[in-house]
Amino acid sequence: MATVNFSVPDKVKVKFNRAFAGENKSNIIARLMMQAVEERRMQKERARAIDSILRRRRTQKPVSNSQIRAARVAGRP
Repeated sequence: MATVNFSVPDKVKVKFNRAFAGENKSNIIARLMMQAVEERRMQKERARAIDSILRRRRTQKPVSNSQIRAARVAGRP
């Protein structure tokens, strides 16, 4: 198990200690760190997806409103 040191504002420490009194703070910090890692992974994944969509849009020809409407009508049962 690793030990880490972070400096946080006193107000944050007081609120954290109040909110999680009687709980294992190491477990809480570890869980919050894992949530932050997952959030960052999801941000990167979303950015890649957006970049992919934008790349595809650059290579496609524009479609008129009437063509979109016709495709919608054709796709209805």
